[in-house]
Amino acid sequence: MTVGVYDLLHIGHVELFRKARRQGDYLIVAVQDSDVVLAFKPDAKLVYTTEERCYMVRAIRYVDEVVVYQNVKDIVKTVDFDVFVKGPDQGHAGFQEAVRWCEEHGKQVVTLPRTDGISTSELKELIRNM
Repeated sequence: MTVGVYDLLHIGHVELFRKARRQGDYLIVAVQDSDVVLAFKPDAKLVYTTEERCYMVRAIRYVDEVVVYQNVKDIVKTVDFDVFVKGPDQGHAGFQEAVRWCEEHGKQVVTLPRTDGISTSELKELIRNM
């Protein structure tokens, strides 16, 4: 399982899903609910709704299942998985708690590197400056 917002879907996300899928035989992608994203980042400008983001993620061939989540520390407790895949920048308190829970419950935690030269923030900035 891996988690994220996936607002502006890009090659870095597809690479994450491809590499995450290689960690097991079934990939669950948890997409964070828009209301939660905006509650924690009120200045965030989401392009797509939760449902639209789920639709796009579900269309990627490496993804077997998509679920919506509120916070990472709870989703790890409610979804059945063996390997939790995260990015190197996913280290806030909620992720720390999720990782601890995984370790205490026999779940493997894998941190994958970001795809060089691409990020949602950089894409949004590039589009803004076009």
